[in-house]
Amino acid sequence: MELEQYSIVLVNLDPTIGSEIKKTRPCVIISPNEINKFLRTIVVAPMTKNMNHYPTRIKVKHNGKKGMIAIDQIRTIDKSRVLKTFDQLSTSDIQKCKDIIRETYVD
Repeated sequence: MELEQYSIVLVNLDPTIGSEIKKTRPCVIISPNEINKFLRTIVVAPMTKNMNHYPTRIKVKHNGKKGMIAIDQIRTIDKSRVLKTFDQLSTSDIQKCKDIIRETYVD
């Protein structure tokens, strides 16, 4: 299975602890393709239907449903957690992700 940056994938996030986003849900692959190709792990940002506005969340539409990409919940997962691959984010959603990642994690 080819796992590419900014693809949306269905991921089993359980088991989790505390306030981590749980269950099986769509996630956006954040890690670059060089990592995705050679390592057994990828970095993802989970998606949620919770539409509460946070500065670290990005509104998107996927599979006809509205949701948010939770940049504040980025985590590294083993590729075996990926159950299915969907489509890519739109160009504008990719740019929003980059902007929020930069604002949140880069000085």
